[in-house]
Amino acid sequence: MDIEKYYSNFFKGTKDPSLKAMHFFMEKLNHPEQKMKFIHIAGTNGKGSTVEMISNALINAGYKVGKYMSPHLIKYNERMSINNKNISDLELEELLNRFDVYVREYNNSNEANITLFELETALGIEYFYENNCDIVILEVGLGGTYDCTNIINPLISIITSIGYDHMDLLGNTLQEIAKNKAGIIKENSKTIFVKQEDEVNNIIINTCKEKNNKLVLIDKNDIKNYSYNENFQKFDYRNYKNIQVNLKGEKQIQNAVLSIECIELLRDLNYQISERALKDGLKNVIHHARFEKIFDNPTIIYEGGHNLPAIENFLNSLNMYYKNSEKVYIFQILKTKDYKSVLNKLITQDNSTFIFTDGNDTNKYVKKEELLQFANTVSNKNTYYMMDLKDALRFIKKEYKDKIVFILGSFYIYGDVIELLRKE
Repeated sequence: MDIEKYYSNFFKGTKDPSLKAMHFFMEKLNHPEQKMKFIHIAGTNGKGSTVEMISNALINAGYKVGKYMSPHLIKYNERMSINNKNISDLELEELLNRFDVYVREYNNSNEANITLFELETALGIEYFYENNCDIVILEVGLGGTYDCTNIINPLISIITSIGYDHMDLLGNTLQEIAKNKAGIIKENSKTIFVKQEDEVNNIIINTCKEKNNKLVLIDKNDIKNYSYNENFQKFDYRNYKNIQVNLKGEKQIQNAVLSIECIELLRDLNYQISERALKDGLKNVIHHARFEKIFDNPTIIYEGGHNLPAIENFLNSLNMYYKNSEKVYIFQILKTKDYKSVLNKLITQDNSTFIFTDGNDTNKYVKKEELLQFANTVSNKNTYYMMDLKDALRFIKKEYKDKIVFILGSFYIYGDVIELLRKE
């Protein structure tokens, strides 16, 4: 089976909100989701980092950990892994051959076909079940209430942050978005959340009360003695001293605290996780495409952030590590994103160089001409170029060896960038 070709037959977006297809899959599979232990993670930003931190700590403690994440950066197999080993092509092909019967049955009797994310989520749950994972960390794809992953009843739900993104699907206000993401909060379970605006906090608090759900509400004031250097960020949190995180940016401290509270709750459920396993898990975590240095000479940093909160976090990290450096941005962004808000925030960083591209798909990305036109209305204090992605990479390697280059605005070109840099 050609896996990529098979996947190309499925719609890659979202359809009308419903868990009908997921219920169908779970019934056909004799409900593996009811026989497994889950941690469920939603949020506007920070999901992936938090997944990686918790997974790392649990693996260090000796558990068999299933991990389901999106998007993938290079290959679909990245979306499901066990103890950081991705599902193999052979395993994936075997599952797809079995699932194809269910897909055909559902599509023949329903108006809306199975989407790719519905298929992938069902595949992931069955894969983790058949491999007897001790616990599975499941990252939502979009929102919460009607996300495909919301078929489960987790031990713990984590909502990393709530901000403006996917407003066309989740709502135009923070309250509407919060209600959607609060959909992962389940009866008689546990939830972790970092305090935000009262309008958001109240929705999380009230949802937990309605569902007899224990809420751990984190106060950022409990984070003490923060410091950082080129390699690590360090802080204390409650009884934990000298915690080290190797991921860049202050937002990662919040993600680390969410992870600490998750481990505390798991200990209450008799999971044996030492402080050393937790601390090493935070210290040695790997999360690609999040302020990741991918090349030297010139220094190239890849950041997949594509909404306003993510860009604000990115700029905070930039000012921590590269404030006085000359900067070049290679920027592209999907048409589904609010590119004007994102670009407006970036372009006010005057005296920088911006290279606008169409990403790797002119049908999906905002046209580079449109990005350039908008940039000129915001500021004339920067240098602007338009290029194809391949030409942009060649250009910066030739012209900007002494500057810091940031590739920004999308996760979906990561694989192409790595491949192009390798070839060059």
